[in-house]
Amino acid sequence: MFKIVRKEILNPQVKLFEIEAPYVARKAEPGQFIILRIDEDGERVPFTIADYDREKGTVTIIFQEVGATTIRLGQMNEGDYLSDFAGPLGVASHFEGVKRAAVIGGGLGVAIAYPQAKKLHGMGVEVDFIAGFRNKDIIILEKEMAAVSDRLFITTDDGSNGTKGFVSDVLKKLLDEGNKYDVVIAIGPPIMMKVVSDVTRPYGIKTIVSLNPIMVDGTGMCGGCRVTVGGKTKFACVDGPDFDGHQVDFDELIRRLSMYKKDEQTSIERHKCRLEGRTNA
Repeated sequence: MFKIVRKEILNPQVKLFEIEAPYVARKAEPGQFIILRIDEDGERVPFTIADYDREKGTVTIIFQEVGATTIRLGQMNEGDYLSDFAGPLGVASHFEGVKRAAVIGGGLGVAIAYPQAKKLHGMGVEVDFIAGFRNKDIIILEKEMAAVSDRLFITTDDGSNGTKGFVSDVLKKLLDEGNKYDVVIAIGPPIMMKVVSDVTRPYGIKTIVSLNPIMVDGTGMCGGCRVTVGGKTKFACVDGPDFDGHQVDFDELIRRLSMYKKDEQTSIERHKCRLEGRTNA
């Protein structure tokens, strides 16, 4: 059993949980993920490691309530226990030789980009952090991002925070101004990662993206997390989740991610029916 030692509401749909998992915390690195189950009857759900504390023996995850399981998870509180918390899984990010980096997070992807920036900043790398959100009301981790970057740029789709545009617009402007990066790390919605990769391609800048395809077992056996990279089939759970953004078939990834939208909505409706005591769904 794994105890929830801290719960923080970052915005109405996004929660932060710090979970007591000393064996996972001992080996966790940025870029890796865990798979948890709420109870013995729960589904296996992957979450990228947002932070870890080896001394306290805790691992932090940040998630958005988008499906039945994450809605149920969000209803848990400090002191509650999770049945399973397996990890760390996946290949850790590697930043050897990097002196200057641009770390880009879109929406909830900021929670995944943050540990990357933290790791780089701790290595003495000069970090420009670019974060994008739909509006100012859902901005998360602003203080944390500022603490691990040399320059922080936050933009919103509607300009409600004073800066309107997309993360790709900010990156393009920085590149056009002559800023040079050894690596660009982009994490967020697939379309955002695709556009960022298209921006960096003409400049020949190494671009790393973190992929989140459908995943079941996390060991490469189910094949659900397959992605096409450089014309070859890769499995995000064992070959990734980090990949070369210039080699990823994003169109295929986007199609596969949309396959189960209807089933996810049905699952949410069933969950709501149980909560409200209805039996007609």
